[in-house]
Amino acid sequence: MALGALLILMGCGATDTVDAPPDAPAEHSPELASAAVASGIVFASYNLQLSQLNSIHTGTILASTPAGLLGALKTVKEKRGRVLLRLHGDGKVRNADGTFNLNLWKSQVARFRNVNFASYINDGTIVGHFIFDEPHFPSRWGGKIVPQSTVEAMAQYSKQLWPTLITITSAPPSWLASVGLTYTHLDAGWAIYYSKMGNASTFISNQVAKAKLKKLGLVTSLNVLDGGNGSSGFAGNYPNKFAMSASELRSYGTALLAQSYVCAFAMWKYTSDYYGRADIQSAMRDLSGKARNHAATSCRQ
Repeated sequence: MALGALLILMGCGATDTVDAPPDAPAEHSPELASAAVASGIVFASYNLQLSQLNSIHTGTILASTPAGLLGALKTVKEKRGRVLLRLHGDGKVRNADGTFNLNLWKSQVARFRNVNFASYINDGTIVGHFIFDEPHFPSRWGGKIVPQSTVEAMAQYSKQLWPTLITITSAPPSWLASVGLTYTHLDAGWAIYYSKMGNASTFISNQVAKAKLKKLGLVTSLNVLDGGNGSSGFAGNYPNKFAMSASELRSYGTALLAQSYVCAFAMWKYTSDYYGRADIQSAMRDLSGKARNHAATSCRQ
């Protein structure tokens, strides 16, 4: 995935050491969220600007500078929105050959160590720290996957800085569960659905089972721009890819949101051409209502 503008998505081995941070400010459990956020679970989209947060589109992926973070979070809270917090840019954490560098990642995240955003963790404005995107896709990382143990090391570093901040990686539980690793610091995986993955209900049931096996929470999402079956006739981002039709949105989204174990819902990704269509807006309203009525499930299990 790749994101643009302010709200964007921007390896070393698991033997890398985790740097000890300075004393962090006291924090409390994010499960004690107040009415600062809307009910149910977040209904989010990549690339959605803060100004676009509303009663339907209640969340986004938030990337910011340290200086701008508190102001951005204040805006989100005022709109009763929620965010998955992104503290690094992918281009800043790669070696010259495109592979992942854990130490560079740590240095990016450490820029925020003195920004006190604990209140936004406590009130539920921040769903979690989105620590890494698609470690299981070698094409993203110089032809090499980023191992599960390295993802756990990232989560460990995040927990040292912000002990109560939920850690989330955009990797399906089926991949996270494919090794014998026990996840002590990683809290949740992320399962994104495309039509080519077969029956949506079967897909999400399998991902829930794998998440439970590893005691991980589960974020889920739809690739609305490139994950369609072609029935929409709406060209996607890539050759021979299609955006989902309104009927697909309702069908797939309803299946994913039927799982009470799901803790957040995010779509890839906002574009005005697609989201501006009347039929898509109607489907989004329906799905947002399902997210609003969903059990308020934590991404920490």
